[in-house]
Amino acid sequence: MRTHVDLPVSLSRESAEPLTAQLVAWLRGAMLDGTVASGERLPSTRALAAQLGVSRTVVTEAYQQLYAEGWLDGRHGSGTFVAGIETAKGTIKNGPRPPAEFVPAPPPPSGLINLTSGSPWVRDYDAAAWKRAWRRAADLPPGDSPDAHGLPRLRELLADHLRRARGMAVGPENILVTRGTGNGLDLCALALLGPGARAGVEDPGYRVARTVFAARGAEVVPCPVDEDGVIVDGLPGDLRVLYTTPAHQFPLGGRLPIPRRERLLAWAAGTGATIVEDDYDAEFRYDVAPLPALYGLDPSRVVLLGTLSKTLAPDVGVGWLVGSPELVARIAHLRGEVGDRTSGPVQQAVATLLERGDVDRHLRRMRLEYARRRAAVVELLGPACRLRGDTAGLHVLAELPAAVVPGVVEGARRRGVLLDSTERHHHGRTRLHGLVIGYGSASLPDVRRGCEIVAGLIREAR
Repeated sequence: MRTHVDLPVSLSRESAEPLTAQLVAWLRGAMLDGTVASGERLPSTRALAAQLGVSRTVVTEAYQQLYAEGWLDGRHGSGTFVAGIETAKGTIKNGPRPPAEFVPAPPPPSGLINLTSGSPWVRDYDAAAWKRAWRRAADLPPGDSPDAHGLPRLRELLADHLRRARGMAVGPENILVTRGTGNGLDLCALALLGPGARAGVEDPGYRVARTVFAARGAEVVPCPVDEDGVIVDGLPGDLRVLYTTPAHQFPLGGRLPIPRRERLLAWAAGTGATIVEDDYDAEFRYDVAPLPALYGLDPSRVVLLGTLSKTLAPDVGVGWLVGSPELVARIAHLRGEVGDRTSGPVQQAVATLLERGDVDRHLRRMRLEYARRRAAVVELLGPACRLRGDTAGLHVLAELPAAVVPGVVEGARRRGVLLDSTERHHHGRTRLHGLVIGYGSASLPDVRRGCEIVAGLIREAR
């Protein structure tokens, strides 16, 4: 049996930072700089707790957090190992190199560096798993009467995925399979809104939500947000629906604190409104523990939307809507009335990816990859401007004076870097100015090069 690596960890009981958070930060840093190498076995939770003189719970929770972020890998009967990670020096230490299908492809021939928000990295996937899933889907005959709820097998697998990834106790009866967030929003509007009904949308916020609700005849009401998320005090009492992104507010990046989540649910209970919770990139977080979904706190008042667009690729075209069984059944009925459906073969392929653990493995790899890109953004842009929302998701907000933004965007474009500003995400007058820096779709070298260019432009403008 392989011996474990000795960890020279030092924790401070005088620090305001919890012991678990200190241990997570130390281990993450040690894995990044190569102090703890890929493939090495970590001490057992009992042994490390005894070494540090802390409770076993401290070590267990730290390991669980690093498992969730993809830094650690458990091998049944063998212990806990450091997952394959690329160190800061660009080499993979003490472990096999990743298979060829996981090696990132070269940048697009256009040479443009895309730092806009909304897109994940789609050029690093398990080709064998992808082909296997589609072969399985091709072996099944086409259906003649699609279930508006979605394939029963896929709904069961999604319920299990949400239990593990988001801590939500749901069953297949709570889930309807959609084509993605936009489709889920439209189904919510179909069931919950009507001509003249008032629908609240965060401002600044997701433009697609405004467009979808307006297309269904609703009056869209902009609802202000701050650095934590939607501002509950002052929300109109006559809203039928409120759309919100509490896990990682788009585009400001706030994470709605528990007390405000409770006030928001109390507001919904008092007004009779339904909260539509967009959980679009909740699987990706850095240096922070997960917060419970609003749906998990009050399933009677919340509809949760999720998607595989950020996890796998937008082209997959599969998402989910989670609600009470009664509301899900009603939405499924209306969906059948308008002939809306999610492709059966696509659902079969996604079910195979979930069933075989391919989605979980991809998530672990991408958590590591996005963590490296996020670290590069913070390192290079942090000294040049104030960053918001860097603890989760695939984008950060670089807050800048209004007069600086147009010049930086144009200067970056001339140098081959595409940027997104906060202006287009506001419903009316732009209240907060800056750049929405997306690091999902560009390679790590391109993220670094693009951020160096943007940081230089910001310094010049100031």
